[in-house]
Amino acid sequence: MKKIIIVDYGLGNLRSVRRGIEKSGGVPVISTDMQEISSAEGIVLPGVGAFRDGMQQLGELQEVLVDISHSVPVLGICLGMQMLMEWSEEHGIHRGLGLVPGFVRKFPRREGYKIPHMGWNTLSLTIPDNPLFEGIQSGEFMYFVHSYYADTQAAYTMAETEYVCPFSSVIWNRDRVFGVQFHPEKSGAVGLRLLKNFLDMV
Repeated sequence: MKKIIIVDYGLGNLRSVRRGIEKSGGVPVISTDMQEISSAEGIVLPGVGAFRDGMQQLGELQEVLVDISHSVPVLGICLGMQMLMEWSEEHGIHRGLGLVPGFVRKFPRREGYKIPHMGWNTLSLTIPDNPLFEGIQSGEFMYFVHSYYADTQAAYTMAETEYVCPFSSVIWNRDRVFGVQFHPEKSGAVGLRLLKNFLDMV
């Protein structure tokens, strides 16, 4: 079995992510250990909460994650996805891991829309032939909970979702680093399929 590490930095629904990976056929290990994370064959970076807190909690793991991203697949989920990016405007301007170009921005206020964006919404695949989307089509529903969204170029956007404005709901670095704004572990069979597809890349 390949070594899939779920990074534990004190913020995140680790147990539900672990169950989702297990249901998808993986054998995940939750870890805070830098050496163990450095030897992983696949990395999942979950997260719930504020961007600034997440980056502070990562601490020295930031450098480890950047280094390992050059050689093994990485999947960021929700806040974990946002931290893959260069910058966030949440509670001031804060630097992210810089693995995917772009900025994390707050949804603008718009009549008829509640913030946070919470509930089921669809994906519009912009790079449908990527192995991450094997067996997944545009129009599939995923479960979202977020007030900030990824603003990146089309080249780094694998799928878009519409809420207040179109935003990048699946991002990548055009190699082996991926991020999803939704919670695949809470998105039923389609979400588990995406997790399985990620595991198949490891």
